[in-house]
Amino acid sequence: MRPLKTKYKWLIWSIIAILLAGFLMMPLPLYSESPGISVGLKNFIKVDNKKPNFKGDYSLTAISLSQLTGLGALITLTNPHADFMTKDQVMAGATSSEEQKIDKIDMDTAFNNAKAVALKKAGIDYKENFKGVYVRSLQPNSKFKKDLKIGDMITKINGEKQASVTDFQSTIRNHKLGDPITITYSRNNKQYNSTHPTVSLGGANAKIPGIGILLIDHTTISTKPKITADMGKIGGPSGGLMFSLELYEALSNNNLAQGRLISGTGTIDREGNVGEIGGIDKKVISAGESGSKIFFAPYLKVPDKYLKYEEKHQTNYQLAKKTAKKYEPQLKVVPVSNFQQALDYLEAHPVKEENK
Repeated sequence: MRPLKTKYKWLIWSIIAILLAGFLMMPLPLYSESPGISVGLKNFIKVDNKKPNFKGDYSLTAISLSQLTGLGALITLTNPHADFMTKDQVMAGATSSEEQKIDKIDMDTAFNNAKAVALKKAGIDYKENFKGVYVRSLQPNSKFKKDLKIGDMITKINGEKQASVTDFQSTIRNHKLGDPITITYSRNNKQYNSTHPTVSLGGANAKIPGIGILLIDHTTISTKPKITADMGKIGGPSGGLMFSLELYEALSNNNLAQGRLISGTGTIDREGNVGEIGGIDKKVISAGESGSKIFFAPYLKVPDKYLKYEEKHQTNYQLAKKTAKKYEPQLKVVPVSNFQQALDYLEAHPVKEENK
């Protein structure tokens, strides 16, 4: 007969094994941020229902975010290109569904901005059509928060369409704090009306009336040739610069890519200014692994005393250059503050020069 103590040992080890297996498979409130895809934009963009027709391509780089299990956390610890992120850092208080809507809005806005920049530079006329404003987030004091949801589009104020986002804001600010205001908004192709008092915007704008939303204007661009994009599940604003380069190349036939796969990242506004983004070190890794030799990185002059607010206490360009030097030395990181600087670099550095 086996001693009683031996039986208990097996029972204890069995319990430990079950608990360990449970931990390894249990979802944690942690996420892994790691290098994602780097893929040419010809796969997503069409001009007059056709892929852009030029040699080479401009590549959009992305990060990969995944919720971790215990096993995933252990794997992330061994990956020099992955970082841990909390749920609050990833979602910023939004649900998964809301975050997807925000990413889609940001992507659409980036693409529209890129279209405007590329068309203007190519000398092609276009028409902007203001449709309304998207709800990106809601203030805690907003009286509309029980009716509105992230992703809703507000189309009218007091039954009247607005001509621009400036008119939209001015119409609201013509009211006094606490005045009732009626908004018309759409959700899932259905329209709704909601009436509530205006509230204070808070902070330095405490005396300014508002409806308590963070908004993004929804403006479409009409032009010939017709330009469309189907980005699938890719979202966010960071593809703006590369969108504008891809579209300009397709519209102008200037042959700047010259057969090269050119990568980069950065937001873009209607004036062509390039803004910083998150996770640029992961995007450098993705670009290098894709075969790119050029990587455009947003360049922002930041006094040393403000570097503590930057990701990993470095500007986008500093972090990208450091990452490339360590892991992807064949990748030339090019700092750009605007769209024109990216064009200037490509014009000044043709393929023959790079091959010397």
